[in-house]
This record gives sequence, C-alpha cells and structure tokens, in this order.
Amino acid sequence: MQKFLIIAGLVLVAAGLAWPWLRRLPFGRLPQVRLPGDIHVVREGFSFSFPIVTCIVVSVVLSLILWFFRR
Repeated sequence: MQKFLIIAGLVLVAAGLAWPWLRRLPFGRLPQVRLPGDIHVVREGFSFSFPIVTCIVVSVVLSLILWFFRR
C-alpha cells in the first residue's frame, strides 16, 4: 500500500507540473469527444452531462493496468 501511495503521489506531482501542456488536450471540452451512451441533456438555460460510458471505459483501462502491474 505504501508503494502505491508513493507512486500515486508522484504521478499527481508529475501531472501538476505538466498541467500547462495537459490542459491543451481536448478531453471533455469538445462535444464530439463523447462516447455513445454518455448522457447529455441541453435545455433552455440548462446543460447536464454525465459521461457514464467514458467512466466505465476509464475504469476498465485502469483496472487492467493495475492488474498487469500486480502480476
């Protein structure tokens, strides 16, 4: 657990240092980036977005990466 927390902390520090370049990536800003199945409701004066499929895909990818490193 200690190793995991140290690595997670280092990843967060690296992401913080690289933030000026990472924020230029189009993730989450462009409507065409949404996956099929993501919920997006637009009404007059109201917009709601819930990226359920994107969350599932990210979860599966992270689970596979963590499973691979634990082996």
